[in-house]
Amino acid sequence: MNWFKTVFCLSFLVVLTSCGGEQQKVVLRMGHTLDTEHSVHKAMVHMAERLQHYSNGEMDVVIYPSAQLGNEREMVELLQIGSLAMTKVSAATIEGFVPEMKVFSLPYIFQSREHRWRVLNGDVGQNLLNETQKAHLVGLGYYDAGSRSFYMTDTRVKEPKDLTGKKIRVMESQTAVKMVQAFSGAATPISFGELYAALQQGVVDGAENNPPSFYLSRHYEISKYYILNEHTSVPDVIVGSAHVYNNLTEQQQLWLKKAIQDSVEYQKQLWLEGELQALAEVKKAGVEVIYPDKTPFINAVQDFHATFKGTRIGQYLEQIASMNEGK
Repeated sequence: MNWFKTVFCLSFLVVLTSCGGEQQKVVLRMGHTLDTEHSVHKAMVHMAERLQHYSNGEMDVVIYPSAQLGNEREMVELLQIGSLAMTKVSAATIEGFVPEMKVFSLPYIFQSREHRWRVLNGDVGQNLLNETQKAHLVGLGYYDAGSRSFYMTDTRVKEPKDLTGKKIRVMESQTAVKMVQAFSGAATPISFGELYAALQQGVVDGAENNPPSFYLSRHYEISKYYILNEHTSVPDVIVGSAHVYNNLTEQQQLWLKKAIQDSVEYQKQLWLEGELQALAEVKKAGVEVIYPDKTPFINAVQDFHATFKGTRIGQYLEQIASMNEGK
């Protein structure tokens, strides 16, 4: 793999020394798959600025957007061998390395956005970040990726039975496949880069994603209906290389953590603004946004949830449910 050979030859934790040998600067390389207009990229730029501020110029982050260093899975593999410092990865992708993360891909585990952030910012969220250690990674935080909903080229969906037999593109995630099957759809894993053509050519009848991704990908040009059923809220996870992170001093780790937290808060606000803009723009383009009753969708996945009873995932599900207000 040419991309792998190229990046492996680079030093992703670079120590620059001044001519006098007195000052050192740590440069952390960070890659992601999104374009530079995405809230995640803008938040990473903010992270770099805050890290420079906290470290008084002793640390910096250099960002490689738009999959320059490979897809999400490939970049996680680079983290594992210490050839990349940090990346952003969907919890759905990282479940292949950290099985417990698949809990986030289960449908309707959060009752509201407030519930979701209560979980992510609490013990459950931190424990799941800690699970990454066994994969030689360091869980550093979460970015908002909103809620995923269905969109269809020609089918108006108001309840699960409307998805019967419909080919729905999903990520390369068995959890996502089983979720669509619970709704009686035909789950079809396809890479995101190939999805526009797949929708256009009728290879799939629809897909599922959050409003900004639906808008920025221009999938609204082909899909007439966006069904805001909000079945999953899969966060993005900021992960680091254990090799790189453990070679930082305690002070450098503290600076980095503070910069990441600032970045997370900044991205949250950008995400909310982006969601509102995306929905407004696709409506303007002629997409019908449907707001279905979620109850039939929630009922349809209860048997799927029950399959995790008595497992580690089941334990996380119970903890998440207990953190909803009023319970």
